Formats: sequence, C-alpha cells, structure tokens
Amino acid sequence: MNRTQREAAVRGIMDGTQPQVPPDLYTDVVRRGGRMLRRRTVARRLMWLVLFAASVAFVIWALTARPWVEPPSETTPPLTGW
Repeated sequence: MNRTQREAAVRGIMDGTQPQVPPDLYTDVVRRGGRMLRRRTVARRLMWLVLFAASVAFVIWALTARPWVEPPSETTPPLTGW
C-alpha cells in the first residue's frame, strides 16, 4: 500500500460516520475516574504520613543514640613514664 492509498483509506475512515457511544458509558467513566482520584489522594496522603513518621523516628533515634559521638574506649591506654 503506497502513500496515496493510505491517505485515501484514512480519509475514508475520518469522513465516515462516528460510532454510537452507549448512553450509560459517561456515568460509568465518571464513577471510575472519581474512584481513581480518591485512591490516588489516599495513597499520596499515606505516603506523606509514612515519610513524616520515618523522619520523626529517625530524629528520635539520633537524639537518643547520638551516633556522631565517639564511643568510650573499651580498654585503658597503656601507662608509661611511672
């Protein structure tokens, strides 16, 4: 099929009558779209809540464990010069 035949086929499809859409399709699409938006909103809020809880837990752990402080020595240093 060459280019002119393809263009003619596309024009024939575009000029033809449009298929009928079922009348209850719009309400079904609106219902499903609303459900999708609610799920996305809940998922986004849950993600922010988990992120906030993780950051609070990290801050509390860092304040109690103090990982930046050098731990005390396990052995005593050698005594020289007595």
